Amino acid sequence: MPAQYLEAEQTKALYENSPGFVTHLECSMEGNRYEAGRPHGLSMAGKPLLVRYDLAKIAKAVTKQDIEGRAGGFWKYREFLPVQKAENMISLGEVMTPLVPLKHSVPNGAEVIVKDEGRLPTGSFKARGLALAVAMAKEFGQSHLAMPTNGNAGAALAAYASYAGLKTTVFCPDDTPEINVREIALQGAEVFKVNGLINDCGKIVLDGKKAVGWSDISTLKEPYRIEGKKTMGLELAEQYGWDVPDVIFYPTGGGTGLIGMWKAFEELEAIGWIGSKRPRMVAVQSTGCAPIVKAWEDGVEHAPLWENAYTAASGIRVPAAVGDFLILRAVRESGGFAIAVTDEHIFKARDDVALKDGFLLCPEGAATFAAWQEALKTGQVRKEERVLLFNCATGLKYPMPGSDNWLDCHKPINYDQFT
Repeated sequence: MPAQYLEAEQTKALYENSPGFVTHLECSMEGNRYEAGRPHGLSMAGKPLLVRYDLAKIAKAVTKQDIEGRAGGFWKYREFLPVQKAENMISLGEVMTPLVPLKHSVPNGAEVIVKDEGRLPTGSFKARGLALAVAMAKEFGQSHLAMPTNGNAGAALAAYASYAGLKTTVFCPDDTPEINVREIALQGAEVFKVNGLINDCGKIVLDGKKAVGWSDISTLKEPYRIEGKKTMGLELAEQYGWDVPDVIFYPTGGGTGLIGMWKAFEELEAIGWIGSKRPRMVAVQSTGCAPIVKAWEDGVEHAPLWENAYTAASGIRVPAAVGDFLILRAVRESGGFAIAVTDEHIFKARDDVALKDGFLLCPEGAATFAAWQEALKTGQVRKEERVLLFNCATGLKYPMPGSDNWLDCHKPINYDQFT
């Protein structure tokens, strides 16, 4: 039996009789408690629910050395996750995503590292949140899951749900990259294009809950995608030797990962694994869809709906985020900022990094590099700071510039052109 499969099975066996550490769920706005062990959507206040743990028990149950000794992939942080039964840990061969320093596309002396989430199953960081959402749906006996998507989240839901034997229905804007639509369909979901934006797709999902009976797996409308994305923070802390970078640039649509990382750092400090230092969290958006940036600039906690949203970086085209206040709180509490960059700059950044460093960023990942360049110019970051950028998906899923060089092998080759 292949070693990777054996490792996954051994990890499951390790937790077969492991006690759960979840104590309750909590309204992120009002702090009201909700019972663990059953399905939940938003709180009564219409805000995301956060999973809370007995952190003292976690501290007694596992050590940093235990974690370091386990095989890579986000299930290695099982004690920090809500799944109770080992058979519900749905795995498609996850890995600890690498940290790749950029060399030739940054100034001498700058430390800019990319965390390449494109190495995960289905090629994006959406695997983290959707693996947990599907695992918990399976644990609760839910059989039909639905969600809106700009592409990568739908692909991750389709893949993990199909592996778990669950039905999925996915709705996406009709200008979603075609490769995303096709992979969603091929991996087992019923997928529909919609003549609107992701919030219009979300309304279809919400309205269909009663009519169809599906479970709504929209961003932050169930509590467990945050827990999956939280593993980015757990993984980063481990990769930095139980420390954190100085600044994190995060491509921000719904912002689940930024919220999840902030939660991870809080939990790690509570059990004594890291100190009080936090990275400055930077929410990166496109100038064509920048509701979080506007709210940050205006000094408010809730972002107004962004009208006529457009950006070719489709993953950050979210006109309204249900967790806007959680994103903004993390940004402000960390001493970070929100920044918008143009689509022109995004794609120039993508091309420059690919040509100079051989690293093909997705458009959303390229937005973080463009934002770092802007912030370096304005003095919002310093060259000597340890900077981490998130490449949230493989760049192979997106259209690329053409290459039209051609040779006729039946004629003499002019080798001077290669010198």
